[in-house]
Amino acid sequence: MLQKIGFQPGINKQLTPTGAEGQWTDCDNVRFRYGTPEKIGGWSQLGGLNQNELTGAGRGLHHFVNSLGRRYAIIGTNRILYAYSGGVFYDIHPIKSTTTLTNAFTTTNGSPTVTITFSTGHGINPQDIILLDNFSTITGSNFGASDFNDKKFMVTSVPTTTTLTITMPSNETGSGATTSGGIRVQHYYTVGSAVQQKGFGWGLGSWGGEDGSAVTTTLNGALGDNAFGTGGSGTSITLTSTTNFPTTGTNFILVGTEEISYTGVSGNDLTGITRAVRGTTRAAHSDGATVTNSSDYVAWGEAASGDLVLEPGMWSLDNFGDKAICLIHDSACFEWDSSLSNATDTRATIISGAPTASRHMVVSTPDRHLVFYGTETTIGDTATQDDMFIRFSDQEDINTYTPTATNTAGTQRLADGSQIRGAIRGRDALYVWTDTALFTQRFVGQPFTFAFSQVGTNCGLAGQNACVEVDGAAYWMSENGFFRYAGKLESLPCLVEDHVYDNINLESGNQMVSAGLNNLFGEVMWFYPTSGSSVVNRMVAYNYFDSSRERPVWTNGTLARTMWEDSAVFGSPHALEYDADTDTSFDVVGNTEGRTTYYEHETGTDQVKGGAVTAITANIASGDFDITQQTTRGGQSTGVATFRGDGEFIMKIRRFIPDFISQTGNTQITLQLRDFPNDTAASSALGPFTISSSTKKVDTRARARAIALKVENTSSAQSWKLGTFRLDTQPDGRR
Repeated sequence: MLQKIGFQPGINKQLTPTGAEGQWTDCDNVRFRYGTPEKIGGWSQLGGLNQNELTGAGRGLHHFVNSLGRRYAIIGTNRILYAYSGGVFYDIHPIKSTTTLTNAFTTTNGSPTVTITFSTGHGINPQDIILLDNFSTITGSNFGASDFNDKKFMVTSVPTTTTLTITMPSNETGSGATTSGGIRVQHYYTVGSAVQQKGFGWGLGSWGGEDGSAVTTTLNGALGDNAFGTGGSGTSITLTSTTNFPTTGTNFILVGTEEISYTGVSGNDLTGITRAVRGTTRAAHSDGATVTNSSDYVAWGEAASGDLVLEPGMWSLDNFGDKAICLIHDSACFEWDSSLSNATDTRATIISGAPTASRHMVVSTPDRHLVFYGTETTIGDTATQDDMFIRFSDQEDINTYTPTATNTAGTQRLADGSQIRGAIRGRDALYVWTDTALFTQRFVGQPFTFAFSQVGTNCGLAGQNACVEVDGAAYWMSENGFFRYAGKLESLPCLVEDHVYDNINLESGNQMVSAGLNNLFGEVMWFYPTSGSSVVNRMVAYNYFDSSRERPVWTNGTLARTMWEDSAVFGSPHALEYDADTDTSFDVVGNTEGRTTYYEHETGTDQVKGGAVTAITANIASGDFDITQQTTRGGQSTGVATFRGDGEFIMKIRRFIPDFISQTGNTQITLQLRDFPNDTAASSALGPFTISSSTKKVDTRARARAIALKVENTSSAQSWKLGTFRLDTQPDGRR
């Protein structure tokens, strides 16, 4: 007989498929809307075909509309700060230093490497960005003005404190320049690494665990992941140069993400090496890979022999009216005035009078104070940075931070926790998280300006971007669960909690976690890296429209976005995707930090990237359902119904009737068969079944003790919203 099969909204991964009868157990690229599952909307790449892939990992995204009505997206990667408007990306990154050089270039026939020589120490590190212009001449080289003028390069190596190398797209075919030619070098402010490596913290002597003057060179010969030394044997590693590398005691080098110790130097060899030290993992490294002296890297509160800790390069982005406010994590804060007639031709500049080292920043509204978190107790002295210290400007004045009797500038230090992790604006207060607690920061006016109240304990924030606020409620991910605050602290019941926390990389990926709001569908999403991954590769979403305490609606999937911004400004959500394995970017020569793609979401049914259309495959699978045999004793009128066993009988399905609320293109249905809970599910004999909008029924030959339903699409231009299926089932014996 035909029977309807219905499932509760949301995914339950806390139970086995057999135990989750009447529920959905897995999905990808699916959401629930009004209680029923549907495929999510597509996404399209923003930016022209010749200006699309951004350099580095996207670590900041903020939308605003200026007083002239122009919409902007401010995008911060770990290398460059961009402004996006009118379909065009503009480089607005602040310049740290500008140096004019003569007799600058050295090249070698057959090599793409160009060495640039400075007259004094340049303070530039490998993978920093430099902009070259004002080119004069170069002799003995096939490279010319068009190869250098107005071109950005990622620094390949720093052989000495007065030289650096860049890598050209092609080899030198001339005889080779020898310190000839002139150029102007503009050094971009350093943001940080594309990924977070092992742990959380920074060095006491140098922020981010990095030594800003660390000497670099390259490997002279490949280094295998199983080889002890260069060439596969021995206890030494050969470098291109060992100049300025420490020669006494136990010292360290960093190659990729692997740290290697050594005890001696012989010519260009580092001797007495030990692979994969200080918690890093042995890996293969190619000939020419960058080698950095990491002997002065230190972890939080530890000596140089402790764990190597590197936080990723991140941004805190906001706007103060027409001005974009842009803070480099653990560094300085900058402003960019979008109202200027030539705004897109200008760069962000450092905010005069502001702290020079802070973990986070927010503009408070409606009182308009610029608030810094984890900042300096003495402005301008980075050595006084206190992870729990808060400093805010005078009202309507982002350049005044010293409290006086006539202004509203001030300071506050929080007590619960070891560091402030993040802060966001709420409906009537700022929410401030440490690693252990939640505080509210509410504007009360003079003489105190802000009132601080602790409203939660044991609920710290996982990472700077792991929180959002909507409709007066804050949602966030901690290192031990999901929480909401809407006047009182609540732990969100989560039916995918073990699935997330049993496979999340929080040890070296908590700052990778980011939250996004999609208010078009009532979703709060968290994007995170799984165990063994240093980049975001999974998501989990909570539907606050359809959820109740008793029936929370969660979904999971593989959508990977490093940052997400809601639809308030551009009409559709925008998001950043980071590809660590592809170094092509439209604006930087020699990029080795991967690339970021900027997408508009909820548009169409597919992914549109680089002019190519790729199918977004979506699927959802149910828990197992079985048949319960009903028998009647005593005839129809007086009989007593009894039920024999839950899953005791084999079930036979002869047909099913598909039902979709909406459907574009075809959909694929699979009946997954299982006799016992530990069996591997098998597809029915005639399946999978392709369903079109005109399909009335499907005949099957399915026989099993338990059957699960899987709905999916596999091609482009397909979308679906599920209705209520009917199955023709009957008992078919116990064997």
